[in-house]
Amino acid sequence: MHTGSMDKQELGAFLRSRRERLQPQDVGLASSPRRRTPGLRREEVAVLAHISTEYYVRLEQGRAASRPSGEVLAGIARALRLTDAESDHLHTLAGTAAARTGLVQREVRPSILALIERLPETAAIVTSATLEVLAWNDLAAALMEDFAQLAPEERNLARKAFLRTARNDAPLYGISDAAEFRLHAVMQLRSALTRYPTDPAVTGLVNELRDGSPDFARLWERRDVQAAPTLTKTFTHPAVGQVCVDCDGLALPDRDQNLVLYSAPKGSPSADALALLNILRVPARTKSG
Repeated sequence: MHTGSMDKQELGAFLRSRRERLQPQDVGLASSPRRRTPGLRREEVAVLAHISTEYYVRLEQGRAASRPSGEVLAGIARALRLTDAESDHLHTLAGTAAARTGLVQREVRPSILALIERLPETAAIVTSATLEVLAWNDLAAALMEDFAQLAPEERNLARKAFLRTARNDAPLYGISDAAEFRLHAVMQLRSALTRYPTDPAVTGLVNELRDGSPDFARLWERRDVQAAPTLTKTFTHPAVGQVCVDCDGLALPDRDQNLVLYSAPKGSPSADALALLNILRVPARTKSG
């Protein structure tokens, strides 16, 4: 295992964004009505992290001469009340986490392809680290769209959510949680860019979305990296109407992919709607792109 290089500028921006969201009372400090600094002061974070103010300031300003130690990062994470996901992101930006090399994996394991074929009552897709739909079963194609008819770049759910829907004003697949999905997509892409900083497909996608979507650009500047899990979702389908499904996401860590399953409780109207979609769909083999 090896570590990556430190991204000084992004590390500083991330620290600043986490510091500014905290109020003194959040960390047990007294607040003053004359306080003009948004969030905590840098010296307050340094005291809480048990490091020098000068060193913390250099970190935020991207001027640190050397990579901070794991102990220093742990102290900063505690001081800033970071979640586990945010702490992991902090270590990655500082270059102390195990680094990935190469490109985002887009080839799906044959066993996963076989698995989703054996789920006739469940819509299943496999997504990459950048939310590209890599594989799907027939029911997913019926519920969402026929991904086989799309070029690989057109199968990216983040691109669809921010660029395609911006053009036609319609929520992605008529989903009920479109705003939440867009936020989740931004967080996932930020994490992906940290893990694959040299993959031109990742950097190109982020730049395309920042340039093409003011909404994406605004959310990107928040530097959030952890989303609440989506447990249920409602699709509005032109043929069968509303389909309310349970959402289960299973990580495939060896390839940094996710298996997403959409199912409905047995005997429910949505289960009947999925069964009807199974009848209406045009049969097609599971595809991998």
